[in-house]
Amino acid sequence: MPRIVGIDIPNQKAMFIALTYVYGIGRHTAKDILREAKVDENTQAGKLTEDELSRITQIIERSYVVGGQLRRQVSQNIARLRDIGCYRGIRHRKGLPVHGQRTRTNARTRKGPRKTVAGKKGVKEMRG
Repeated sequence: MPRIVGIDIPNQKAMFIALTYVYGIGRHTAKDILREAKVDENTQAGKLTEDELSRITQIIERSYVVGGQLRRQVSQNIARLRDIGCYRGIRHRKGLPVHGQRTRTNARTRKGPRKTVAGKKGVKEMRG
């Protein structure tokens, strides 16, 4: 398994897919990196030469924020929003959707499992 920026990438996958195992690199970015490194995107990761691996690693380190550094940057951005108390920070703090989605229905991913609240008894039940 070749190692790129501290991540083991699978041998049998095409390079443009294998690069997506690095946090912060998607398919489009992977294709851009491989084009710049002059490596065929369909080459299997296990068949890369040391020279090609080093070119890919240099491009990633020079031009992109990836891995732990990117995770840290994202969490710092969220912490800043919480600290200044803006709308998005409050939504993060409460665990609600941040990007304007509806919450009356759906939003279960952010809100978690349903917490059922007992309703009022019906009018018919009170008479009988």
